[in-house]
Amino acid sequence: MQKSSLERLQDIKEEVLSKIKPTGSEKAKLKKITDHLISKVNKAIEKQGISGLSVQLVGSASRNTWISGTHDLDIFIIFPEETERIELERAGLSIAREVAKEAERFEERYAEHPYINMNIEEFDVDLVPCFGVTDASCIKSSVDRTPFHNEFVKKHINGLADEVRLLKQFMRGTGVYGSELKTQGFSGYLTELLIIHFGSFENVIFSAVDWKPGLKIKFDSDPLSDSFKGRKDPLIVIDPTDPDRNVAAAVSINKFCEFVDAAREFLTDPSERYFFPEDIVTLTDKDLKDRMRSRGTDLIVICFKKPDEVEDVIYPQLYKMEKSVSDLLEQYQFRVMRSFSWAGENEKEAKAIVYFELISSRLPQIKKHIGPPVWLRDHAEKFKLKYKHMDDVFSFYIEDGKYVCDIPRKYTSATSLLKSRLNTCSLGKHISASVNEGFQILENKEICAIKYCDFRKLFNRYI
Repeated sequence: MQKSSLERLQDIKEEVLSKIKPTGSEKAKLKKITDHLISKVNKAIEKQGISGLSVQLVGSASRNTWISGTHDLDIFIIFPEETERIELERAGLSIAREVAKEAERFEERYAEHPYINMNIEEFDVDLVPCFGVTDASCIKSSVDRTPFHNEFVKKHINGLADEVRLLKQFMRGTGVYGSELKTQGFSGYLTELLIIHFGSFENVIFSAVDWKPGLKIKFDSDPLSDSFKGRKDPLIVIDPTDPDRNVAAAVSINKFCEFVDAAREFLTDPSERYFFPEDIVTLTDKDLKDRMRSRGTDLIVICFKKPDEVEDVIYPQLYKMEKSVSDLLEQYQFRVMRSFSWAGENEKEAKAIVYFELISSRLPQIKKHIGPPVWLRDHAEKFKLKYKHMDDVFSFYIEDGKYVCDIPRKYTSATSLLKSRLNTCSLGKHISASVNEGFQILENKEICAIKYCDFRKLFNRYI
């Protein structure tokens, strides 16, 4: 007998869970490493003679919503609320450095304030100092609300951890998971809140098929805070620990709609492929050239050295550059069909790349310059006086009641425009410094010179 859609859905959930739910040995190893690190932090605190501090594991590892194979630990060093920021940064880093001495690798990173990222026995660990504020609405730094998130989820998850895992994996598989500024998708905390609100993975999916931008989700009956008046966020999920914060603020309109689209497709034909998609193929040079030829457009990339900054600093500046360069190209009548940005991660001398697909990268020598209506005498006569007898004007005529002249185009190729005017675009501090050191512009087949696998995979997805 043929299975119903709900039975198929249940079978898929069980099969996916068998692959993503941490095993007993994984959990035991995580606990062992966590206990060891917290003990080390407490010893470092004692060694420095600082009183009033506490240590807490937060995030999905603490809430038991983590996925097998993801070995991330967030350990917070919590300082009294009255601690001066400069002292928190100094003492927090000093304690974290002491713990990181046994790490296989560690580095200082900087968000709102500095923290340590380290690797130990395959675990990626963040040691983060924060203020122990009494209320999440009174935070002194953005990470201060995380312990409140921990407490809320632990209190309300009520046996739904596996449902969270399923939603996370579905979002990973469909490319919408991750609230970092590179991805602009759904955070881990947001997936937990969606499960708490809707009650199961399938209920989130059943609801999502009818989502429209502007959807609001709350966890109490209080009126919406005035801070949300006029906000145009695609999705608003009020933080149950802070009524002035939208947990979904990072979700872009595209990622919101990609999730809605994926939910609809999944319910039409439930399959594990939404959780575990096939790897995107790395295009060969021949594949690249064939794709370019079949599209009939012109492709251009701007390539330069990637600034030595974290992704949450680089990507907003890359997106800013992408928008500004698109505007420049359109200003000079080079029509942009699509664009994207990419930055290498682990490569030596990593590059950053901004890609544009143009209707054409070359334009005629002339362009039409439309003047005022003839009946606006003062403006019309000034226009005519300026253009009619210029040596390089191709023609001067009246069309639809307006003076029009065909004049030489300043830039007939997109490449020459970018070489000449790129430094006039809004690039952001770090991108601007890197571009000023030097950049390449590659067009069509020249793009084959870029051999980075991750870039070619992304390129494949776009073309």
